[in-house]
Amino acid sequence: MADKPSRSLVLFGDGLARFIDSSHSHFHSLASLSSCGFLSLPNSPPSESEDERTVREVAVLLDACPIYLNMGKISDSDNQEDSPKQTLPDRFMGMKAAILTNNSSLKSFSAKLGFSVLKLDELVVGGSAEVVALELLKLLGFQEGKVLDSDHFDLVFFHNGAGEQKVVAADMGYMDALVGGVMSQMQPGSDISSRLHLSVVVSYGNILEGDDSKFSVSKRVDEKNSHLSVLYPLQSYAMKGGIPRKDVRHYSPMLIAQWQSAVTRKDNAERFSFEDFMEHGGNLTIPADRFLHEIAFKLWKAPKYGA
Repeated sequence: MADKPSRSLVLFGDGLARFIDSSHSHFHSLASLSSCGFLSLPNSPPSESEDERTVREVAVLLDACPIYLNMGKISDSDNQEDSPKQTLPDRFMGMKAAILTNNSSLKSFSAKLGFSVLKLDELVVGGSAEVVALELLKLLGFQEGKVLDSDHFDLVFFHNGAGEQKVVAADMGYMDALVGGVMSQMQPGSDISSRLHLSVVVSYGNILEGDDSKFSVSKRVDEKNSHLSVLYPLQSYAMKGGIPRKDVRHYSPMLIAQWQSAVTRKDNAERFSFEDFMEHGGNLTIPADRFLHEIAFKLWKAPKYGA
């Protein structure tokens, strides 16, 4: 545990997981330094649009599904005084958070959660990924190698991807450069490296045929001993409060790598891939709705979740 609260940068590649290849060297470099694993998601509702999937999966990641499910059901004029406080500042000790995205539905949803919704186009257009990385760090109070103690966000969430197929390659290349730009500022021993908690999360987006066999995180009982399946315990990601979760997708999880100098524990993963995380990742699988609670703990905004 750090001796001062961390500040969190989350880079989320929406639907980009299946497009990471050997050319994305910064992703692989990050994995080799990080604690890696998976975030399990619930099953997708039938007839879900791409836009709905994007917002729902971010809602799961932020443990804010009740707000997502109630979007549009409660008008702004309704009396909210008796409703439970569900914004990030209410839930996490005044946490100040910002989000950058081009998705209009995600902007509206994030505003309901108490995010400051910043204009992604103004930050990205005309600026290289390295310049954007510096701007993101500046939002967290990291500037010119120094850590400022005032006028900063605790959490910055950068959402990219979920675009048309023809722009996926450009999104993936941009995300790789962005990861490299942030990592270049996190030199070991620097003030930034000891205070910045970096999470890079990528999802598979819409499920394709065969994903359930290619990207399964479920440990399967040997078919020859299938009669033992009733004795095989559920994995922890499929449980909540000691009770089995009702809706768990056992494949196509989000991939996550987290790095903070002297805080995160390096595992044996060397590449940012499903196969390497499955074989060598240290975090195994946790439910995606626990992600923000883990982050908040690093920011001194929540008690520790889990072990």
